[in-house]
Amino acid sequence: MAGRAHPLPADTIASYARDGAVVLRGVLNADELRTLEAGIEHNLAHLSPLALVASEPDDPGRFVEDFCTWPSNPDYQSILMDSALPHLAAQLMQSRRVRLYHDHLLVKEPGTRQPTPWHQDQPYYNVAGSQNVSFWIPVDPVPVESTLRFVAGSHAGTWFMPRTFRDQQARWFPEGSLAELPPVDSEPQAYRQLAWALRPGDCLAFHMLSLHASSGAGRGSRRRVFSARYLGDDAIHAPRPWRTSPPFPGLEQRLPAGQAMEDPVFPLVWPLGR
Repeated sequence: MAGRAHPLPADTIASYARDGAVVLRGVLNADELRTLEAGIEHNLAHLSPLALVASEPDDPGRFVEDFCTWPSNPDYQSILMDSALPHLAAQLMQSRRVRLYHDHLLVKEPGTRQPTPWHQDQPYYNVAGSQNVSFWIPVDPVPVESTLRFVAGSHAGTWFMPRTFRDQQARWFPEGSLAELPPVDSEPQAYRQLAWALRPGDCLAFHMLSLHASSGAGRGSRRRVFSARYLGDDAIHAPRPWRTSPPFPGLEQRLPAGQAMEDPVFPLVWPLGR
């Protein structure tokens, strides 16, 4: 099957290009939400070797992440390939073609204190290029206090040092080789932030260089989120001398540096069958 068409207003596409993040309302219908919820629960019951608990042992909640499980999860495949997401990605990226990059599960159980600190995603990855988009899709209501927050316009070009979330180690780029994060929290007046409360069916779309962060989950709130990441026409392979997050074992042997991301692990999802 192919993803269904979902035309976006021109001002939404312009906002994405300007700010690096937009909210999209009612992207998934009721059947798709049920499918995604089933996929998330299956994922939680069958965590992959890439899964990790990103909260401290004394956290009253639990923050679980997992990556790249779509090949063994038909419900995820349905959402990633047959929903409106591929067409939305093509429009936001202004790309003729769309490739699936990877999926990412993020579940904060009720009472989780662990925040997600300010960071960009692309420095953790093995890809270069500016045509990309991530969708952050909750299946539970997300109040503005627990939603993802963005620094508007932070996708404009500067790469900030990626660090481990819990102990701030520079395990990717060498220390001092990239700019350090700006003081977003201590100087909030200097950085315009974007944040939206979400209902099931809504999603956030953001560039992989957009600075973003979130708080924990409320005591009575479960926050199950599925992230879908896509690449456009200018995406190329950028092998790293370190383990990327997520890793793609064996990819360097199949795909030389600087080549388009044309590999079975990154299937073409738009246009498909057109």
